[in-house]
Amino acid sequence: MLPSSRRLWALLPLLPLLLLFALAGCAEREEPASASAGGGNGFPVTLRPSGAPEVTLEAAPERIVSLSPSTTETLYAVGAGEQVVAADDQSTYPEQAPRTSLSGLNIDPEAIASHNPDLVIVESDLENKLSKALAKTGTKTLVLPAPATLRDAYTQFELVGKATGHAKEGAELARRTEAEISKLVADTPKTELSYYHELDPSFYSVTSATFIGGVYDLFGLRNIADQDDPNALGGYPQLSAEHILRADPDLIFLADTNCCGQSADTVAERPGWDTLTAVRQGRVVAVGDDIASRWGPRLVDFVRTVSSTVRDAGR
Repeated sequence: MLPSSRRLWALLPLLPLLLLFALAGCAEREEPASASAGGGNGFPVTLRPSGAPEVTLEAAPERIVSLSPSTTETLYAVGAGEQVVAADDQSTYPEQAPRTSLSGLNIDPEAIASHNPDLVIVESDLENKLSKALAKTGTKTLVLPAPATLRDAYTQFELVGKATGHAKEGAELARRTEAEISKLVADTPKTELSYYHELDPSFYSVTSATFIGGVYDLFGLRNIADQDDPNALGGYPQLSAEHILRADPDLIFLADTNCCGQSADTVAERPGWDTLTAVRQGRVVAVGDDIASRWGPRLVDFVRTVSSTVRDAGR
């Protein structure tokens, strides 16, 4: 059974990880993402994203279309917001982002081209169909797949900065984000508490083999969705209510508050859930649908919420 269409987009930013996991077993490890610049202003620059084709930009793009909510956030964070002329329908942050009906799922090259971009950024481009179509108009396509690790996310901040003529700001964003997350982790006592991360009310979750699960791993938390194989189902299993009740998680994190109206109160009203340790001890925490499913600069907010919850549980 697939997640409801209502939650599909919350999962989509993470689904490219499934491909990464599949390829990891049959391909040699790729070189880390990087960029090399020529001229004194940083251009031309050749960008080499991990898991995607390299792209050479001759000059700083003036009209950018972002079809990745995470990248939209990063573009504004590095100071390239004024260069963004269109963003996809899921780019809800920041508020001033030029959100349109463009879709990063059902990509329409003609609709994208109507915005006259000189750079388009997407999360995936199967068989390079988009890049080939846009190349006919002289538009470059930069593919930034979902990162597998925090380090990959920091590297993408740097790449976005270099791609837009804001290399210094991109490097600073990566440095600052890493420093803030490292401090939060260092200041939080390690624990062996168990947790359940909810993607939607039908009990889709994430395992420790995912990017999200990796964040929880930083704090030593034990994922009840791992079961016998964290990699099963690409790391996005649908659990049963019976399994969750048996596992009795110490902490519950809700990433379906905005989409689906879930809260500590609605969780407590589910049959039998009022007996769970997390419910009885008031440890059902909203993490924000978008924040917990993206790898932009607000990743720090997600880590801060987990850190605060773990510290409170240890008191």
